[in-house]
Amino acid sequence: MKPGDLLLITRAASVQFIRPIRCRLIRIDDRPTYDGWVWLDVYQLDARDRAAVRRSIFVQRAGVRPAAHGQPPPQRATQRPPLRTTPS
Repeated sequence: MKPGDLLLITRAASVQFIRPIRCRLIRIDDRPTYDGWVWLDVYQLDARDRAAVRRSIFVQRAGVRPAAHGQPPPQRATQRPPLRTTPS
């Protein structure tokens, strides 16, 4: 990872990302963390790959993936509750 990279942050990087986000890396923070974890300063991107929000996120390095340009993050599948049937 290097500044300027497009990243896809999903639940694999941290449980807080139930909905995946796409972001552009600003910098990797050098403060000490747990082994395999890292603080990233990023710009969260909108659907047009424009910076929408600046964030500092704490993620597992192994769960961070490169993102393709113009490709929205995958959405989590939603499940509908089962239909209730009444006895006839």
